[in-house]
Amino acid sequence: MDTATCPRCHQPVNSQAVTCPHCGTQLKAYGHPGIPLHRATGKEYLCNSCTYHADDTCNFPQRPFAKECILYQNIEEHKLELQQQRDANSFGATVKNWMRRNQAFLLLLALLFICLMITLSTT
Repeated sequence: MDTATCPRCHQPVNSQAVTCPHCGTQLKAYGHPGIPLHRATGKEYLCNSCTYHADDTCNFPQRPFAKECILYQNIEEHKLELQQQRDANSFGATVKNWMRRNQAFLLLLALLFICLMITLSTT
C-alpha cells in the first residue's frame, strides 16, 4: 500500500484515499482517486509557480489566487523535464541508442573487418 501524508493533520493515509480518515480533509479532486488535488503551502499561491499561469493559458476561476488546483504544474519541474528530454534527444544519446539496438549488426561488421584485415595481411 502506497502511503501519503495528509496536508492538514500530517497523518499517513493511503495514496488513493479521497478524504483523510483522521480529519476529513479532501485529498483528491471531485471524489475521484485519479485526480490529484494540489495545495499551496504557507501563504504563497499556486499560480506564482505554475506553468499555465506563466504562459497565460490557465482558465481556472480562482486564478491568480488559487490555494488548491487540479491543473497545477510546477514550472521548475516542467523546465527540468524539458531539459531531460533535450538531453535524451542529443546526437550522442541517439548514437548510443542506435548502437544498443544494433549490437548484432555491429558485431557482424567487426568480424567482417577482422577477416578482411587477416586476408590483407596474408597476401
